[in-house]
Amino acid sequence: MSVSTSRDGRGGDCGCPRAASQEGDGAGGAERRQNAMSVRLRVWRQRDPQDKGGFEEYDAPRLTPDMSFLEMLDVVNEDLQREGQEPIAFDSDCREGICGMCCLVIDGVPHGPGRGTTTCQIYMRSFVDGATITVEPWRARAFPVLRDLIVDRSAFDRIIGAGGYNSVNTGSAPDANATLISQARAEEAFDAAACIGCGACVATCKNASAMLFVSAKMKHLNMLPQGKPERRERTVAMLKAMDDEGFGHCTNEYECEIVCPKEISVEHIAFLNREFLRSQVITTGLRPAVTEE
Repeated sequence: MSVSTSRDGRGGDCGCPRAASQEGDGAGGAERRQNAMSVRLRVWRQRDPQDKGGFEEYDAPRLTPDMSFLEMLDVVNEDLQREGQEPIAFDSDCREGICGMCCLVIDGVPHGPGRGTTTCQIYMRSFVDGATITVEPWRARAFPVLRDLIVDRSAFDRIIGAGGYNSVNTGSAPDANATLISQARAEEAFDAAACIGCGACVATCKNASAMLFVSAKMKHLNMLPQGKPERRERTVAMLKAMDDEGFGHCTNEYECEIVCPKEISVEHIAFLNREFLRSQVITTGLRPAVTEE
């Protein structure tokens, strides 16, 4: 979290909401007052993984509809620090919907209201003035809470480490057209590669399943020629790593697709299941029974 101030410490030209509200009257000031809004937050606070934790309530005044949700939390944290209280801990990085760090459950919905958006892309105009907003971290055994709204998602890293890569020695970069790939296959692989690994699919699933994440990370490799030599081992290894981390199994409820900020389709899960069955048939030497009929 960063707090903007001017060089002389007065915050006169920093552009923050407090400085803006102290500027002179006039049309601009009247417009700012007209667009001002406030909400009340119920935020999950937890000192460390061993702490039981609980909800605490905070008022968030001096907001504007064009503020992002994370900017609103920045304003609340500034007020808390000014009062000598501990600020709310939450993850963020790019704030452009790319990195997948901002993982908040807002009013029971991972990433909050809207489809195909991350938390940092949610704006306060999505909420009613005076509303009470509940903010929680991801809830899953494989994502333990570290502090307040921050969870440990290193389980995803270990799944990737189990097989989400190509270990083929490719040497220098080949010519663009050296390996022929159809447009349809390339687009399907790119659709899967859009996954940012935020974990919203796990947070919304009643089983805390990571199947959508695993299927996307596996499919974008298995679909392309560079990933085919290891496709069988990769599929089995990544699924085993998912089970070892304590994620649940998919029961085809499809909530994951709804809350995914990149709108990854559950069709990738069907692809993963087919890949796993093929891998089992090949590795175990099973063959379909053939009768005289």
